[in-house]
Amino acid sequence: MFILVLAPNQDTGMSSGTEEGGHDSGTAGGDSQSPQRSPTSFFKEKPVKVGEEIDVTVSEISRRGDGVARVQGFVIFIPSAKQGMQVKIRIKEIRPNFATAELIGGGP
Repeated sequence: MFILVLAPNQDTGMSSGTEEGGHDSGTAGGDSQSPQRSPTSFFKEKPVKVGEEIDVTVSEISRRGDGVARVQGFVIFIPSAKQGMQVKIRIKEIRPNFATAELIGGGP
């Protein structure tokens, strides 16, 4: 058997830095200046579906060298695609903030 005892919140005069009026270090949890996505963006319906074939224009190249296209602002990484290419892609995987696709047609 377990007994859970809850102690009342007592003000000791010491601040952890995250309470009202305190200064947060910018780490997880609460500084209003740190960019954080809404938790609902994780569950928001994505503008593409796995297996869907679409025509896109590669707008930039990622740090890893993959082509990057956007559909309604949603990022899609396309290996072996080059910037400026208009290509036909097939969506392979969808993650909360991006998708990956394979190149099935297109060119310079």
